[in-house]
Amino acid sequence: MTHQRLQQQIAFVVEIDRLKQVLRQTQLMDASRRENSAEHSWHLAMMALVLAEYAPRGVDLQQAMQQVLIHDLVEIDAGDTFCYDAAGHDDKAERERQAADRIFGLLPAPEGLRLRQLWDEFEAQTTPTARFAASLDRIQPLLHNWQTGGGTWKQHGISRAQVMTRMAPVEQGAPELWPLVLDIIDASITAGYLTA
Repeated sequence: MTHQRLQQQIAFVVEIDRLKQVLRQTQLMDASRRENSAEHSWHLAMMALVLAEYAPRGVDLQQAMQQVLIHDLVEIDAGDTFCYDAAGHDDKAERERQAADRIFGLLPAPEGLRLRQLWDEFEAQTTPTARFAASLDRIQPLLHNWQTGGGTWKQHGISRAQVMTRMAPVEQGAPELWPLVLDIIDASITAGYLTA
C-alpha cells in the first residue's frame, strides 16, 4: 500500500459521505421525512440480501449488492431525478455520466475502473445481475409509497399507468417478485393511493 493510494481511497470515502445529503422524493416508511440517497442504497443492499432466493438464475448476488450500493453515488453531483419527472430525464444520462467520471476517478485506477464498470453494467441493465439490482431499485420506492398511504404518488398525482410503466422492468429482472408488484399496485388503486 502506497501513501498516495491510501490518500485517494480516503478522499473517495470522504466524498461519498455527501450522498447522505441528497434528498429523494420518497418518504421514509413512517412518513416522518424524505429519504436520502445513502439510506436508499443501504436499503436496497439489505433487500438483495433478504430477497436473494427470488433472484433469477445467473444473478451474482454479491455483485448485485455492490451495484445497488454504488448506483446512486453519481447523485452527489447530478442530484436525484424524480422518476416521474420527464423533463428532468432529458439530460440525466449525461449529468450522471460526467458525475461517474469524476467520482470514480477519485479512486486509484484499478478500483475506480472496477466500480465504474459495476455502475455502467447497472445502468445498461443487460445482465441478469443488473436487471435484478435495477428491479430492487424500482420495488423499494413502490413499498415506500404503499406504506405511506400513497406518499409521493398522491403528492404528484401519479397514475396507475405511470407506475406500471416504471415497474415494467421488474417482470423480467425479478419475475418471482412481479406478482407482489401487481398486488401492491392493485391494493393502492383500491385504497385511493393511485389514480386509476
